[in-house]
Amino acid sequence: MSENRLKRRKLHNKLFTKNRLVILNEETFEELFSFKLNLMNVFVAASSGAILLITFTTFIIAFTPLREYIPGYSSSKLKRDATELALKSDSLTLALQQNEAYIKSIQKVLTGELEYAKFNKDSILASSDAAPSQVDISASKEELKLRNQVAKEEKNNLPKAKKNTQK
Repeated sequence: MSENRLKRRKLHNKLFTKNRLVILNEETFEELFSFKLNLMNVFVAASSGAILLITFTTFIIAFTPLREYIPGYSSSKLKRDATELALKSDSLTLALQQNEAYIKSIQKVLTGELEYAKFNKDSILASSDAAPSQVDISASKEELKLRNQVAKEEKNNLPKAKKNTQK
């Protein structure tokens, strides 16, 4: 145990021994400035500098247009354009479906399947609106069984949780 203590003591002495860093003029040997340092101060200063440099770089990349040059990031203009194009394509698809329904109705009138008196553009467009499909959302037998099992487990765990909170 004394060996460990001696090793720690030596390390402590090395880290906290004062040293002087002197900057001299080569020609006149005039002292320009000097610092009293120890290894711990140098380590702390270097670590702090590295952390500040990393933080500064991260903020520059995150909050400036430089992030667009990193793979995986896209420009905000590109995202905005993609959103606009998606909305336009949806509205064009809807308009195309309405026009197709209108043209089919006109074909029915021209072929004689539908009388002209019953032909009305508004009724055709209203009938072409696709009604949402009916989906069966009732629970299956397995789901009901699972719900009952979870409810039983919650009832069994509820008194234990109350006891733990009261302690």
